[in-house]
Amino acid sequence: MSQHFTPVSSGARLSDQVAEQLSAEIKQGRLAPGDKLPTEARLVEQFAVSRTVVREAVSRLKSLGLVDSRQGSGVFVSAQQPFAPLNFEARHAASQEAVVQMVEVRRALEAEVAALAAERRSASDLRAIEQAVQALDQAVQSGGDGVAEDVNFHRAIAEATRNPFLIQTLGYLSQFLHGATQVTRANEARRGDFAAAVRSEHQAILQAVRAGDPVQARQAAAAHMGNAIGRIRNADPAFWVQEGERLAQPLVKGLRG
Repeated sequence: MSQHFTPVSSGARLSDQVAEQLSAEIKQGRLAPGDKLPTEARLVEQFAVSRTVVREAVSRLKSLGLVDSRQGSGVFVSAQQPFAPLNFEARHAASQEAVVQMVEVRRALEAEVAALAAERRSASDLRAIEQAVQALDQAVQSGGDGVAEDVNFHRAIAEATRNPFLIQTLGYLSQFLHGATQVTRANEARRGDFAAAVRSEHQAILQAVRAGDPVQARQAAAAHMGNAIGRIRNADPAFWVQEGERLAQPLVKGLRG
């Protein structure tokens, strides 16, 4: 069967746009397992891009397990398709709403993560969490934004769950969490009451995990994320004009460069 692709243009990375069209052909069955992809020259012509862009797109499909190369024969759709990769699409959300939606995802996950951490944390896990809290406090005191330290605090709690699926899920989400945390912390830094509340909420999670109290840990983590949503919704409108809109763009654009 002959495929006809749409030339790509500026906006998202060209290689990502090419990969998305090829992936759609595979997932919708127009390129079936065992089918050969059009030649590189044909793809260059149809997409109106360079060979480098096509090669990057094909490399992405290989990394997802959608296609295989056969030396001297070309590139073929994999006979056994992998599980569908997790992919977020937030392009239709406004900046503020995209951040709120990501924090809602975090609330659903991190409440249970905190509860499991409280049940399963070892002495070394607890030290790692405590050190993460100290590093966050030090970063803020020295004038930093504390974004990386905030993400590390929540990662340390996740590690204490001993659940590889939760840890890997949060690892995937980290690319989005970092962007959302940039927005929430930038907003919180503008108001002393917001910043103080965040520190108190982190301490409440830490204390519940330290006490081995899963119920309290779940409640503390859920409250922290719920309050973060409230702080975003109550942000000064000037924040979105001056800073929030720019920081939220990676979420709105689906993290495509």
